[in-house]
Amino acid sequence: MLGIVGDPGAAYALARELADTELHCELDHRLPGARWCVEVMEGRLVQPPATDAEIVKAARKTLLDKGWDVVICLTDLPLHVEQRPVVAHANPVRNVAIVSVPALGAMGARHRIRETIVRLLVRLIAGSAELHGGKGQSLGKRLRKVTVQRVRELGSDPADEAFFYTARVLTGNLTLISGMVAANQPWRLSLRLSRALTGAVAAGVFGLVTADIWRLSDAYGWLRLAGTALVSIGATVITLIVGAELWEPVVTRRVRQQVVLFNIVTTITVLIGVTVLYAALYVLALGASFWFVMPQVWVAQVGHPASLRDYFELAWLISSLAMIGGALGAALESDDAVRAAAYVQRSDEDAEIGEKP
Repeated sequence: MLGIVGDPGAAYALARELADTELHCELDHRLPGARWCVEVMEGRLVQPPATDAEIVKAARKTLLDKGWDVVICLTDLPLHVEQRPVVAHANPVRNVAIVSVPALGAMGARHRIRETIVRLLVRLIAGSAELHGGKGQSLGKRLRKVTVQRVRELGSDPADEAFFYTARVLTGNLTLISGMVAANQPWRLSLRLSRALTGAVAAGVFGLVTADIWRLSDAYGWLRLAGTALVSIGATVITLIVGAELWEPVVTRRVRQQVVLFNIVTTITVLIGVTVLYAALYVLALGASFWFVMPQVWVAQVGHPASLRDYFELAWLISSLAMIGGALGAALESDDAVRAAAYVQRSDEDAEIGEKP
């Protein structure tokens, strides 16, 4: 009996999809001679931040409670050993394995997770057979013939016979961060903040019909316009993070690296979401400028005919002002609304604590 426990959200969805489709065939092909019964459970075994040892302990308890032979835990938490991101962790003594879903990246995770699960089962069965004097040698030889993409074995804990599969420090952490950010779906952030969106639109409309804004956009150079845009985006990001208390404090050194990753991912998530909102506001402002700002009115207010560049610069300044209005609107959002916008909620329990993937 194989049990797969997936954290609520993308991890559970992947586990459910694999168990319903291709995992059985892959197990029959790679580990013949056994009839596999796969049971999938949704649940967060530990609350973040947490170490892999805590996850193993909780997974072992679940295995005993459910009567499983082996358990694979798909977690959305980032795990590390010796500064290296952990992709997977196999513990043959406890018949427990962990897969860090974000460590496999944002693209093509399903195929890599399937391959990783199969190789973890080989490792667990091989390790268990070796510990009990069984037929582990042939499985060990088969294991050495295969490799997991971008994953390599770092070493084992002699006291626990635990095997860690890690990625390189730089590329592995970049892949891990990209996977965590993608799980948050930052491009949808602006659609989830109604007050921020309302404030941005109101400020944009005000700038569009104000002749002083036209003259300012004409007087500003590209450098000043770019600086204004960066300030407006930065102000909105800071307002969202600080106002909703999204920044996690480091409580203990034991989980310091995980908390730092949470904060990095939070900043990137909010930054991408705000940037997407800014780009959308720019497109809307540009279209509105061409439609509402008549050339003859522009000449009367600014003193020269409007060129194509003038329209682009006006839309640029209006977008920056609209973003500042969005920051003011974001300040009025409730903490729960901002957290729900910044992170894809995993469950009702997670929504209450504002959990981060």
